[in-house]
Amino acid sequence: MHRTLLASLWVSPLLFCATLSIAADDMIQPSTQTAIEQANTFINDSILPPIQAWSAASEALLLSAEQPWATPFEQQGYLSTPNYSDTIAWLDKLVDSSDLLHKVSLGKSPQGRDIWMIVASSEGAETAKTLSDNGKATVLVQAGIHSGEIDGKDAGMMLLRDISHGNKRALLDNVNFLFVPILSVDAHERSSEYNRVNQRGPINMGWRTTANNLNLNRDYAKADALEMQHLIRAINIWQPDLYIDVHVTDGIDYQYDVTFGYNVKQGYSPSSFNWIETIYRPAIEDALTEQGHIPGPLVFAVDNADMAKGISLWNPSPRFSNGYGDARHLPTILIENHSLKPYKQRVLGTYVMLEQTLKTVAKNSTKLKSAIYADKYRNSSQLALTWKSEVLPQGRDFKGIDYRIETSPISGADVVRWTGEPKLYVNIPVVANTKADIIVSRPVAYYIPPQWTTVIERLSLHGIRMTRLEKSTQITAQQYQFSDPSFSSADYEGHQTVTATTSTSKVNAKLPAGTVRIATDQPLGDLAMLLLEPQAEDSLFYWGFFNTIFTQTEYIEDYAVEPLAVKMLADNPALQTEFAQALKDPAFAKDSKARLRWFYQRSPYYDQQYLVYPVLRAMK
Repeated sequence: MHRTLLASLWVSPLLFCATLSIAADDMIQPSTQTAIEQANTFINDSILPPIQAWSAASEALLLSAEQPWATPFEQQGYLSTPNYSDTIAWLDKLVDSSDLLHKVSLGKSPQGRDIWMIVASSEGAETAKTLSDNGKATVLVQAGIHSGEIDGKDAGMMLLRDISHGNKRALLDNVNFLFVPILSVDAHERSSEYNRVNQRGPINMGWRTTANNLNLNRDYAKADALEMQHLIRAINIWQPDLYIDVHVTDGIDYQYDVTFGYNVKQGYSPSSFNWIETIYRPAIEDALTEQGHIPGPLVFAVDNADMAKGISLWNPSPRFSNGYGDARHLPTILIENHSLKPYKQRVLGTYVMLEQTLKTVAKNSTKLKSAIYADKYRNSSQLALTWKSEVLPQGRDFKGIDYRIETSPISGADVVRWTGEPKLYVNIPVVANTKADIIVSRPVAYYIPPQWTTVIERLSLHGIRMTRLEKSTQITAQQYQFSDPSFSSADYEGHQTVTATTSTSKVNAKLPAGTVRIATDQPLGDLAMLLLEPQAEDSLFYWGFFNTIFTQTEYIEDYAVEPLAVKMLADNPALQTEFAQALKDPAFAKDSKARLRWFYQRSPYYDQQYLVYPVLRAMK
């Protein structure tokens, strides 16, 4: 989920405390409530905005609890989701009963749990090679990257059940289906009914971050988390053609129950964007609408308290799943179900979307594969590293919920009160970070000295191709130098991030044997650039992988600088002129330390690697 500000709500403190003290088992009485009423009832309902009753054709997808292949979600009245053990036990039973399914482990979590993936194909493929050999497009669906947002797990389990034991076996005739029911498995087990107060179910929701308190949907570029490393290896091994990441959003209230987004046309995969925009989106929206859901674009308000300011179109950076997919030319869909809709409604909407995805990819796989190929080998001569916001010329109609602004007796601030009544906002502005800002030319290759092992390992993990120099080599290349570094004042995702002013110079460098060469004319060349160009939003430089270059470890004493400076001036008349010019700056002239440092920096004793980026850019 992409964080937005949660609109403020007020309720009597006594009612709030009373509500939170009620156990879920006491609140939900199956004997006195219908299944529909249960599925719309959660412990935090009284502190959330009102909702209207919902019933739709997609409810026919549900099995009753007594049916042999009812999922735990269906067995528990559409209110709850099974824990890790029960999830895997049910999937094991399903896999063992089907000739279409196979289960593989992507690896173990920090707490020792397997991250399982179900491989579904008409041939019952067990390996990536046998799956690839069938020549079909492959769809990878991942649930539980934020394990409190677990709609995709229960929807995927229902869909696999209906493929294996229902009437939907034909869905696999022309497409393969990879399904990760829980990515953040440790956080999934940190479950509580109090984990996500802004969300209507399930009753027992997992935690947002991993056992190491890392947010996996901020980790794609830097790939710190073990879970993320397993996932990226799986992407490289299984080579999906479409990747779906299922979330639940928070923020404003609106009518849409299933929203989804992807890369923008200005991004790094324009052909994939065109396929999604013209083929995929219309098919998905038609299917959801036909089944009684309200699909919409990924929605973030410019100002939660004033819809007239418009909504934003998000161009994500590679730390996010859909930004990472754009950078590596893997068409990626970010599903954000609406947190204020009941769990049953969200699960069913996800089911409909996943089923239609398989149908659409199967029917249009040739065009999809062609779009991916075009993006991978586009190799544009220039690449945008950062983006600025702009108001798009075309606004958008928005299916919102009406609201009023009141002064809260709790905070004393003006707050939003969503009324639950539908309201159409006509042609409101759309603000998008789609205007290219910093643009760089494409180098032929990057050279990374062998001592930067962590950087090299991360690049290799992503699947970026590289070679090593077998002997010492002299090259002429561009190199970045830094000034005015600015470090984050607080830790962010386990890192001290950094930005700096950059300049470039042409250098003649002797590279030692073992230096890594990364050519940019490869399928992941754009991703390599976004990780190695220091000004990029999610470069490894930004994430602090090179922070040791900002530590000066050798110094010179004042008593040594004085005679050295006298000798330097005597030997170099041009330096005398330069020093005289520097003294015209009153602040410099009064700063004795700065004056001594000025000479030290121009002496042969100065550390020539200080504030210098060790990665070289080879140009044509």
